[in-house]
Amino acid sequence: MKRNYWPLFFIGTFLFTFSLIVWTVMSAVKNPVNEDESFLRTYQDVDANYNDIMNSNQSFLNKYDFTFIVNDKKFGLTTEDIKFSQRVLEKHSKHKNLLKFDKQNNIQVFVIDKITKEKKEIEIVLKVTKSSSNKFDIILKNENFTNTQNEYKTNFKIIEENNWNITGTFKVDGITGSLYIKTNAI
Repeated sequence: MKRNYWPLFFIGTFLFTFSLIVWTVMSAVKNPVNEDESFLRTYQDVDANYNDIMNSNQSFLNKYDFTFIVNDKKFGLTTEDIKFSQRVLEKHSKHKNLLKFDKQNNIQVFVIDKITKEKKEIEIVLKVTKSSSNKFDIILKNENFTNTQNEYKTNFKIIEENNWNITGTFKVDGITGSLYIKTNAI
């Protein structure tokens, strides 16, 4: 009588496949999960309210002149980097090499009313975060800024050369402006 080894082949294939599934799940569980918090919101909230965020930015810019200065480089209320991947930014970004590694980085913010030409008081929430991890997040709020005649200044230190995101909200008289900048630290 001849032996049939096909059932052993199928059992072996099943056990090998099952062990790869178990290994994949165990490997995935060991890796940290970092949720994207663009505009200081979950990505689901940004996805559901993206048009509202952009409309709020437009209302903000219609009423105020916004100035955001990082290490002597001046920005407006920009969100254009949100559509770019980190690789695209490395090749084509206007915001490349914005932050300094292991040195003080300076931020200055002020908002001027377009009608009265006076500097306005701002409620600031900024987050400087690595693009790949939330471990080194730097949260900057009003208490981290010095306020001299409604001109807000602060400084912070980047402890790792990497790709970084600067995201935040600025609220003036109930209108919120949102900022999103992708850059790197050198």
